[in-house]
Amino acid sequence: MADSKTPQSGGLSRRNVIGLSLGALAAAGGGLANFVLISNAHAQTAAKSGDGGTMEVDAKTENIMGEPNAPVTIIEYSSMTCSHCATHHRVTMPALKEKYIKTGKIRYVLREFPLDTLAFAASALARCAGPEKYFPFVTALYKQQDKWAQGPGSPAPRLFKMAKQAGFNEDSFNACMRNKEVISHIEKSMEIGRSKYSVSSTPTLFVNGKKLEKGNSLADIEKAMAPYLGG
Repeated sequence: MADSKTPQSGGLSRRNVIGLSLGALAAAGGGLANFVLISNAHAQTAAKSGDGGTMEVDAKTENIMGEPNAPVTIIEYSSMTCSHCATHHRVTMPALKEKYIKTGKIRYVLREFPLDTLAFAASALARCAGPEKYFPFVTALYKQQDKWAQGPGSPAPRLFKMAKQAGFNEDSFNACMRNKEVISHIEKSMEIGRSKYSVSSTPTLFVNGKKLEKGNSLADIEKAMAPYLGG
C-alpha cells in the first residue's frame, strides 16, 4: 500500500530555488544549513526493461543493488519518513535480498521521492554517506524511523544522531545540507517520478517498467516477477 501523504504542495520540485530549514541543530552545537534546490534536468541513460520497454536507470548516479544484467529490475520511489516505506524495508526487503538480489535475479533501484523536508534531509545524508554506506544507512533509518522522524521539538538533533552512526560529524553533516549536486539529484528523481511515471505517493514500485497497482507485499512482487523468472 502506498502512503496517502503526498509531497508538500509540490513545492519541493516546482520552484527553482527553495530554502529548506529544519531548525537549530542543538546536539551538534550548530544549525542545519538551508537546502538550496536546483531544478536542473540531466539526461539519463535508458536501460531496457524485461518487458521490452524502457525505464531510465543511470548506473552512475542511481542507488542500485544487485547484478546489472538481472532479469528483473525493480524501481522503488521512496520517502524516508513514510511509514509504509519503513514497513516495506523492514518486512519485505530482507526476503527480496536473500532470495532474489543476492542470487542475481533482481536489480533493485531506490529512488528518492521525499514527502517532506525531513525526508529530503535524510535522503541527502544517505547519498552523502557514499555508495558503500548508502543502503546500510537507509536500512538503519527505516528500522529506527520512529526514533528520529517522530517526537517533540526539532527533528534535527535526532537526525544528526542517526547520521553520526554513518560516520558524519558536524562539519560533514552541514556540508551535506549544502551539497547542491546531491540536492539536484534528489530533486531530479522527484520530478522524473512525478512527470514521467505518474508517481504521487510512496512507496511506488515498478517491476520491469510495470507499476504495481494493487500492493507491494512479497507475494505481490513475486507474482509480478514470475513471467520474467520462468515462474
